[in-house]
Amino acid sequence: MKETPPDDYWRRTRQLTVWLLLAWGVVAFVPVLFARELSVEVFGWPLAFWLASQGALLGFCAIVIVYARCMRRLDESVGPGEPR
Repeated sequence: MKETPPDDYWRRTRQLTVWLLLAWGVVAFVPVLFARELSVEVFGWPLAFWLASQGALLGFCAIVIVYARCMRRLDESVGPGEPR
């Protein structure tokens, strides 16, 4: 059975969402797990935790940008008259 365009559209949307949720989990938790081993104190504050939190914000912004670009490309490939 051949997939129809709406089925393919939603399959690709779900696949993109799952991959980006996995990336979100990695960005959110992995830097914090290793921050203690990489920690250097600056003025009494652990620098690694600050860098991990700021880097996570940049990572989250990158995930949003990737999602927006991929979805725009996917929407353009389906076309304006196709049902979703």
